[in-house]
Amino acid sequence: MNSTQEMETDYPDYYYNNNQDSIADPVTPSLTDRDSSYIYLAIINVIVFILGVAGNGLVIWIAGFKLRKSVNTTLYLSLAVSDFLFCSFLPFGVVKLVKDDWIFGLHMCKFTSFVMFLNMFSSIFLLVIISVDRCVVVMFPVWAQNKRSVKKASVIVVLAWIISAVCGSPSVFIREVTFLQEKNVCYNNYPEGSQSVIVSFRFIVGFLVPFLIIISCYLFIILKLKINQSANSKKPFKIMTALIVTFFICWLPFHIFALMELNNYKNKSILQTGQVLGAIFATANSCMNPFLYAFMGKDFKRKCSAIISKIENAIEDEGRSTIRATSITTSGEKRHSTAV
Repeated sequence: MNSTQEMETDYPDYYYNNNQDSIADPVTPSLTDRDSSYIYLAIINVIVFILGVAGNGLVIWIAGFKLRKSVNTTLYLSLAVSDFLFCSFLPFGVVKLVKDDWIFGLHMCKFTSFVMFLNMFSSIFLLVIISVDRCVVVMFPVWAQNKRSVKKASVIVVLAWIISAVCGSPSVFIREVTFLQEKNVCYNNYPEGSQSVIVSFRFIVGFLVPFLIIISCYLFIILKLKINQSANSKKPFKIMTALIVTFFICWLPFHIFALMELNNYKNKSILQTGQVLGAIFATANSCMNPFLYAFMGKDFKRKCSAIISKIENAIEDEGRSTIRATSITTSGEKRHSTAV
């Protein structure tokens, strides 16, 4: 087998890149270190699975069935679906960790990896859409009030999912299963010269460019609201800000260590540890959003027990308060309705 046939022998195969030099020459840690890593990762995956499925399921129920349909609920519902889908596949990684063997076959090897990158691309694309939507509401409030609609938002969301599926599709073609050292291994079998293209594409399209767009939207929003002296002017964007910052913190290590591996970083121990931490942070991101919805609202200390109500308010009020704050900054314009 050639040197491009790299694999993961020590950590959850389906949700992370490579941490070995070659499938023919795996670097296996000591039994104690390996077992310790397995235990920690399995526990983290179980926790994220429970919190992610329960939390995102609650958001889906509230945004999809309890709240009236709006642009805002459509976007946050789609984000919750993305995270729920990813968390639903975490048990495959837990079983792999416990058994130290990939028992689910080739198709699930490909599909679980695809779901991970589908979640990554769809999450960041949806955050871009949310940021652009907020920027449009602030910069062109009259146009936004008249032209924004649930139907248009739904079309944009569907397009985002289609593009995300295309961007995540390389996993379907490079993931393979082989039998090595008396166990099945789900690994990345990169065609010659393709690893640098795939890793760079994921970083640029799935991280760098979206964040440049998001930062640009923020600059426009800040400039527009600068003349507004009201303390309420910053409130409409706190949940959006929290979601974006959380995504940035959780996914940046993943991309950093993927690029380090691509550039043949020499210290394999540091690289391996970093990749595991990157995987942990990336996985944890999928269970955090519901708690941001619940805990970023008003009077958390007084109403922390009313989590369902807080999630409803966070999702529904985000759009209403944006238009309310924007109307203050636009002199001579009519006061707009708070409906989104």
